Amino acid sequence: MDYSKEPPHSALLNIQAQEPFNAEPTAAALVEFPITPEDLVYCRNHGPVREFEEETYKLSLGGLVKSETTWTCAELKASFPSKEVIALLQCAGIRRNEMGAVKKVNGVPWSDGVIANCTWRGVPLRDMLLSVGIKADSDQTNLHVCFSSHATLCEDDSYYGASIPLEHALKEDSDVLIAFEMNGEPLTPDHGGPLRVVVPGYLGARWVKWVDSIVIADRESPNYYQQRDYKILPPEVDTKDKAKEMWSKYPSMTALPLNSVVGSVSLLTSSSILVKGYSVAGATGNVAAVEVTIDQGQTWQPAKITYQSGRWSWAIWEAEINGVPETGVVHSCAVDTTGNRQPREGLWNLRGVAYNAWGVGRW
Repeated sequence: MDYSKEPPHSALLNIQAQEPFNAEPTAAALVEFPITPEDLVYCRNHGPVREFEEETYKLSLGGLVKSETTWTCAELKASFPSKEVIALLQCAGIRRNEMGAVKKVNGVPWSDGVIANCTWRGVPLRDMLLSVGIKADSDQTNLHVCFSSHATLCEDDSYYGASIPLEHALKEDSDVLIAFEMNGEPLTPDHGGPLRVVVPGYLGARWVKWVDSIVIADRESPNYYQQRDYKILPPEVDTKDKAKEMWSKYPSMTALPLNSVVGSVSLLTSSSILVKGYSVAGATGNVAAVEVTIDQGQTWQPAKITYQSGRWSWAIWEAEINGVPETGVVHSCAVDTTGNRQPREGLWNLRGVAYNAWGVGRW
């Protein structure tokens, strides 16, 4: 693949792979901003990053619809009212390096920075779907919205694709967007401009960048990244050969689990520390509380949630802890609004996804 024409990337990110470009900030930097600045938004790619002219870029919507339609970016913006949503984008492989320390996993060795809480503006996908209509003889409960990007090359397939259930896309409160802005500015190439999918509550693999095609179908996207990747296989599937026979037997991931991360630990006094971090609730609602321990969970002290906005955002938290950990290790545990607690240990899987053991920090 030709990577020579890629636009410049943020210098504030730690590069995990150069080609394709994959990079993330530190969690210590992230927790200082409720809304993640563009320069700290991670980059996850399966091929070269390309820059496209908005004036000539087109998006088609077809399949099991009454009226197939294609829009330019300008036509899309003029045809529908836009909507703004604060939503958390996170990679399925977040904290993969921690899981890999338990046992080898496959994938980019992500730390805890492949997450970003941003303000997205775009056209509600629901409005687009209603405008073209779903064919009357179609069972909508079994249909899927398949997103594709043929705009740039892809390392594991001829294009990048993903899908979500049509029922979810049609919910008034799902907030699924075809976005053209992030944090009040046009989407840049690194983040999928001029058009990308935003699916609040779903893992980033479904937020297709450079989206140029939407198809309503009676099955999930057949693409590699929907069918052969981003799935949680059981622990006994520990080699690629074993995985070949198992991919089709397990569902594609949607939401990521309840999680928290310790971003920074600093000394306040000789006998107290300040701990900062973030937490996410996945599909279970909002974060209700975060607790911090300096003695491996024997005792817990509450953290203060300093930011949480709406149902799709992360929670930023901090805690002033009386005492200094003898081992130099601090752990965090999140609790969601339904009472679920973040587990002490994460479950291992070959792909290294959905790791959510207690957050861990050192000073």
